[in-house]
Amino acid sequence: MKKSLEAIFSPFGEILEISIKKNFKMRGQAFVVMKDVESATRALNVIQGFAFYNKLLDIQYARIDSDIIAKLEGRYEQQKRKREEEKAVVPIVYEIPNNILFIQNLPSDATTQSLSSLFQQYPGFKEVRLVPGKKDIAFIEYETEQQAGIAKQALNGYQMSESNAIKVTFAKK
Repeated sequence: MKKSLEAIFSPFGEILEISIKKNFKMRGQAFVVMKDVESATRALNVIQGFAFYNKLLDIQYARIDSDIIAKLEGRYEQQKRKREEEKAVVPIVYEIPNNILFIQNLPSDATTQSLSSLFQQYPGFKEVRLVPGKKDIAFIEYETEQQAGIAKQALNGYQMSESNAIKVTFAKK
């Protein structure tokens, strides 16, 4: 996909970086960093709505400059500090309780059996549902919302592997 994006955007100017997002929330999004605003504007005007892998491109300017642009302009340290300060202020997330939990950041070798072993420690466990083609997410069902809430509280942030602390939230209804 990176090569395809490069082929589409390179006629409009120098590409500094292409970053393709793979996490659940940003799936289907990519950031193409052009060397200058004029090149980005030309690309945006010409390619907007272009059919790409059976979807129409919806191109927008990024809300903040990429790290590579900030480095070129000598603002990287300031931008990094600001981002870290914003991360430190964790918003309170109000979730609607559900008897189904949504699990994210699973290690690639997670199986139905390994997840069952972990989640069946808590009362009311019913089943694990893996998502085909998405090895890093799963759904865990409990009999009641309260039972799911107990498991959520206990296992959110559980370190399943050296690099994978799972995120456990209520699935959206």
